Amino acid sequence: MGLNPQQFRTLIIRPTLRRLDLWSEAAEELLLGTAIQESALHYLQQMGGGPAMGLWQMERATHDDLWVNFLNGRTKLGLNVLGPYVKPEATRMVWDFSYACSMARIHYLRCPDALPPAGDIAGQAAYYKKHYNTNQGKATVEQYLDSWHIAMGDTP
Repeated sequence: MGLNPQQFRTLIIRPTLRRLDLWSEAAEELLLGTAIQESALHYLQQMGGGPAMGLWQMERATHDDLWVNFLNGRTKLGLNVLGPYVKPEATRMVWDFSYACSMARIHYLRCPDALPPAGDIAGQAAYYKKHYNTNQGKATVEQYLDSWHIAMGDTP
């Protein structure tokens, strides 16, 4: 049994995105769907001992790349993510849900395509696959949709 998706959305994702000044209903929904697909709101470390960590299952290399090649030079955004601290270890994403949420949102922020609209779960699933899981990842659009519907307690 994982975390309650509605509570996770309202108590972690929404306040984090508002703090970053990156909130929209579409972003909130996409980040919830991403966490549901990646970890079932349950796993903090990749199954099988892989490198991904946190509820959004981000790898250390992706985390570090975001800091070096995107947040570097974007002082205001970096301060909104973290406050007046230096770049933390990627392992922070395991225990600091707000930080992990911030890093997942930053990952999507650097994507060139606009976010799919709120309520377009199929569009968000395709966006997730293209920009978060990528062609090399094992997840599928269908898995994302199934995971979403199961977590939200509804049927497609």
